[in-house]
Amino acid sequence: MTQRIGFPCCGLIRRLHLPRLLLLGVACHSVVCGLLQSVLEGSASLRHLASNGSNHVAFPTAFKSRVRLVAVSKEVLEDILDLDLSVSETDDFIQLVSGEKIVFGSVPLAHRYGGHQFGIWADQLGDGRAHLIGIYMNRHGDGRAVLRSSVREFLCSEAMYYLGIPTSRAASLVVSDDEVWRDQFYNGNIMKERGAVVLRAAKSWFRIGSLEILAHYGELDLLRTLLDFIIQEHFPSVDVKEPNRYMDFFSIVVSETAQLIALWMSVGFAHGVCNTDNFSLLSITIDYGPFGFMEAYNPDFVPNISDDERRYKIGNQANIGMFNLNKLLQALNPLLDSRQKQLAVQILEGYPVLYYTRFSKLFKAKLGLLGEREEDDNLIAFLLHLMEMTEADFTMTFRELSEITQSQLLELNIPQQFWALKTVSKHKLFPAWVSQYLLRLKSNMNDSDSERRRRMTSVNPRYVLKNWMAESAVQKAERNDFSEVHLLQEVLQHPFQKHSAAEKAGYSAPTPSWAKDLRVSCSS
Repeated sequence: MTQRIGFPCCGLIRRLHLPRLLLLGVACHSVVCGLLQSVLEGSASLRHLASNGSNHVAFPTAFKSRVRLVAVSKEVLEDILDLDLSVSETDDFIQLVSGEKIVFGSVPLAHRYGGHQFGIWADQLGDGRAHLIGIYMNRHGDGRAVLRSSVREFLCSEAMYYLGIPTSRAASLVVSDDEVWRDQFYNGNIMKERGAVVLRAAKSWFRIGSLEILAHYGELDLLRTLLDFIIQEHFPSVDVKEPNRYMDFFSIVVSETAQLIALWMSVGFAHGVCNTDNFSLLSITIDYGPFGFMEAYNPDFVPNISDDERRYKIGNQANIGMFNLNKLLQALNPLLDSRQKQLAVQILEGYPVLYYTRFSKLFKAKLGLLGEREEDDNLIAFLLHLMEMTEADFTMTFRELSEITQSQLLELNIPQQFWALKTVSKHKLFPAWVSQYLLRLKSNMNDSDSERRRRMTSVNPRYVLKNWMAESAVQKAERNDFSEVHLLQEVLQHPFQKHSAAEKAGYSAPTPSWAKDLRVSCSS
C-alpha cells in the first residue's frame, strides 16, 4: 500500500517555485477538474479510485522488490525542480520516484485523454501507467513500465534536450527486481522483464487528445475551461479575454508544431508513434516509445515494428503533423463561430509553407550556407538523394562535412576517417555535387573555411542515441551493469563535442553488424 511522506526541510529544498507540486502537493477542486498545471509524471502503476473532469485521482502501486536508483539528471533536479542534488541520495527521494510513497497532502492524478491512433479514433485513452506527481503505463495489464523502455526514455529525452529540441525531461531512473511479463514484438513470445520507473518533467502534459476527448463527448463547458487554463498558463502572448483567443492559440500551435517536426528531421529523429495523444499542445517532444534516430539515410525509415503500414515513417512526419493539427481544429470547432472556422482553416493551410521554410533553414545551416540563394533547396535535395542512393549514415555524413576542409573536398580526397562521406563519394554524381557546393560556399559573405567548419560542427551532432547504442546499454543494464547508461548520459549531454570514451565505444563509427536489423515496438 502506498504511504504518505513529508519531506523534511533540511536543506533539500532550495526554492519553492516549480517544485511545489512535487514537494507539497496541491489538493483543490481545480486540480481534480483538470486545471492543474501538469508538472511531473512518473512511470508507476495506478489504481483508479475516482474521476472528475479531465483527470482521475489515482495512487501508485509500489514495487514489491528492492528498488535501485540507476541515474538522475543533475540539471533537471537543480534547475527545473529547484532541488539540491543531495536529495537523490535520500531514501525519501527513492521511495517517492519509485511510487512507494507520495508526498503528504498531494493528490496523485491520471490524466484523461483520447486520440487518433494510427489514423483511427481510439476513444478514451489516458494515462495507463502514469500519474501526475506524478505518466506512463500499460492500459490493459499490470500498469508497469519495463527496464528496456525506461532506459530508452530516460536517455532519449535528455539527449533531445541537449540537441536543442523542445522535449520533456527525465529526472530519474529507478529499477526494481519485480517480474513483468511482456510480448515485446507481439508475436506470442512472452518474456520476463524487470519493472522500472522514469520520473519525467514538463511544463504541461496536455496533448491534442486532451481536447479531443472533451469535444467528442460534447463536454464543451469543460473544454472551454480547460482551453482557457492552458492559454493563461502556457501561452502568455494570447489574451484569454480576447474573443479570438482560440484562433491565436491554434495559430501558435500550428507554427510551433511545424518547427518541432523540422527540428526532428534535422537530426534524423523518427518519433515512431505520432498519434494525436502523443502530440503536445506545447509542441514539445513527449512519450518516447518506439523512436529511432535514422542511421542510413532513408525517407522510408520506420523504427517501430508495430507500424505495419509505415504510417509514421520519418519522411511522413510532416504530413502526420498536418493530420494531427486538423484533428485539433476539429476539437476546437464547437467553440468557434463560422468566421473563425474559416480563418482557422486558412491558418492550417499555411502549415506546409511554415514547415518547409523551417526545414530549409535548418538544412542550410547544416551545410554552412549563409544568405539566400535560389539553388539552395536543390543543393540540399541533391545531397539527400546521393545519401539515399548510397545508404550513407545521416548523422555522420553531415558531421564529416563539418570537419573536412574545402581543399580536401576540391581534390575529392576523402580521408578514411570520414567513412560516411566516403560512402557518399562512391556515387558517380558526387563530384558534381561537390562542385556545386564549393561554388555556393564562395558566395558566403565574410566567411572562411575555419569559420564554416566551426559553424557546422555546432549544429551537426557527432553523437545521437542510435537504437543500437540504447540496446547495448539495455542489455548491460539487464545484468545490473549500468556503466553504459551512465556513459551515454554523459556523452549525450555534449553531442557536438568529440569524446574519447565515446570514440572508443564506437558511437561515431558504422553501425555494428549485430544491430543492422534492430527494431523496436510499442510494447513497454
